[in-house]
Amino acid sequence: MIKLTDQMRELIDNALANGCPCVLATVSGGGEPDIGFKGSMMVFDDESLAYWERTRRQHFKNLGENPRVVVLFRDPKTRVNFRLHGAATVHQQGPIRDRVMARTVKDEIDKDPERKGAAVVIRVDKVTNLSGEVLQTR
Repeated sequence: MIKLTDQMRELIDNALANGCPCVLATVSGGGEPDIGFKGSMMVFDDESLAYWERTRRQHFKNLGENPRVVVLFRDPKTRVNFRLHGAATVHQQGPIRDRVMARTVKDEIDKDPERKGAAVVIRVDKVTNLSGEVLQTR
């Protein structure tokens, strides 16, 4: 069962402000990996993460070809870390997009002044630590 904890919510929702933004890994349909920081990553609900995809570059393209992703959270100060494995869905319009946009941290949403981004919701299927130990699974 997946139930993202209050600690995960607190750490992920404040990751950018705390200097340790989450890292997203995607893979194209052809198998080419991509990795990058997502300062807007948030816990969306008890089973999902979300972020504001403002650049619409390689991660966005990869998600259209392959929804499988991994999000890495690591805070060296608290020594807390975990990987969240799941499948992403892109919302280019509608109420879910609006909810994610409304919760996106100011520093990130301000980089998209025309609000042309999309909301990405990641349904978490597995949570592991950096040693690979499974902490939660669907």
